[in-house]
Amino acid sequence: MAEKPLRLLACGDVEGKFDVLFNRVRAIQKKSGNFDLLLCVGNFFGSTPDAEWEEYKTGIKKAPIQTYVLGANNQEAVKYFEDVDGCELAENITYLGRKGVFTGSSGLQIVYLSGTESLNEPVPGYSFSPKDVFSLRTMLWSTSQFKGVDILLTSPWPKYVGNFGNSSGEVDTRKCGSALISSLATGLKPRYHFAALEKTYYERLPYRNHIILQENAQHATRFIALANVGNPEKKKYLYAFSIVPMKLMDVAELVKQPLDVTENPYRKSVKEASIGKQIPAPEEDSACQFFFDLNEKQGRKRSSTGRDSKSSPHPKQPRKLPQPPGPCWFCLASPEVEKHLVVNVGTHCYLALAKGGLSDDHVLILPIGHYQSVVELSAEVVEEVEQYKATLRRFFKSQGKRCILFERNYKSHHLQLQIAQPGAAYFYVELDTGEKLFHRIKKNFPLQFGREVLASEAILNIPDKSDWRQCQISKEEEETLARRFRKDFEPFDFTLDD
Repeated sequence: MAEKPLRLLACGDVEGKFDVLFNRVRAIQKKSGNFDLLLCVGNFFGSTPDAEWEEYKTGIKKAPIQTYVLGANNQEAVKYFEDVDGCELAENITYLGRKGVFTGSSGLQIVYLSGTESLNEPVPGYSFSPKDVFSLRTMLWSTSQFKGVDILLTSPWPKYVGNFGNSSGEVDTRKCGSALISSLATGLKPRYHFAALEKTYYERLPYRNHIILQENAQHATRFIALANVGNPEKKKYLYAFSIVPMKLMDVAELVKQPLDVTENPYRKSVKEASIGKQIPAPEEDSACQFFFDLNEKQGRKRSSTGRDSKSSPHPKQPRKLPQPPGPCWFCLASPEVEKHLVVNVGTHCYLALAKGGLSDDHVLILPIGHYQSVVELSAEVVEEVEQYKATLRRFFKSQGKRCILFERNYKSHHLQLQIAQPGAAYFYVELDTGEKLFHRIKKNFPLQFGREVLASEAILNIPDKSDWRQCQISKEEEETLARRFRKDFEPFDFTLDD
């Protein structure tokens, strides 16, 4: 059965003409039916007065579709984007963030990079650097069986995009655009790449992501540059398209080549390596490794590469894990972590008893690297989180118990998936029956909401434990609970060697 495609809209520079854009979207949806998302690249805000924006910001007016935008391209616009990691700007309008990956519930994967290129340090708040591009590319490459991404959003064009292709009009792509974005596009192989800033429309012929007769066939990339909203020349600024997420597509269908496909514009010739491999990686700190003696007969732990550390005299160095911007109570390498509460360590995640838990076996699933929420996790980390969830369900069921999982991505810095959309705050609950509940947080939200509900008389009937600070016990008591949990959990521990 064929998957139902998503219907998306992409837009060029809005430049503060919000009414023009959203009235046009309303007209399109009235004629052609509703679309799922609107993606805006280029300058979302303009140099015009803010009166029009205030109507959307205060809720007087509302965008007719869920809209995702890139960040500032100049100093003047920086003031509108208060949180570099993304935030809700107004109802239905969300700033994605400086750089990252947005994965929708459908599995659609959108990579975004805000700002313009800068080769100088320190990098301005409206720019990206070679290090930003390298880290974004490496994060995606590190996922198992990486094939590419569905959509890439940038504001500048990629340099050289016109090579081997149809004419780009008045824009000279040998001089205009960003070589760093060319590098990013080469490495990430997006099916669609949208950009703006040049105030013109250019839909390049699709290009190959493989070398004929030397590499297996891969999907093609379509680059589309969009003009500015309401431009007097009536150049195209809004692009409608349908897409089935790559992960849901049959491979043969995915790699089918369009009749007008060209060579990759970022290769000087088909025999040369891509431009992306010519950009040196910035210096990185050595990757963190974690070794734990849990004082139990736990067997050998896998190395952070996922292999038995004794299987090779020269084990592969693990990639650098995401690092926190400051002290974090949950990063395993952090001195703030109370390591006596750690009860199990996997390759990408670990289990720890909750501080001041609702019960003696209130446990957290935490990624070893620093991630703020589940939606930021790489595929391999998600896989191990799911493995821990399934294992814990079996573990609790064997004891005649039921479990509830919940996560709050609101005023939190490190993911804490508790057992007892980059930039968007949310609260998520998963029941052991398979039911899932999701609430989008728009304004104020009780930080201990999940705990308070579970502690209420309607569920656990322990209202006096609604505040974790009132439930703290001594370190010796915590160590006793941790030892007991490790022993009970051992028969279910999937991290042990066979």
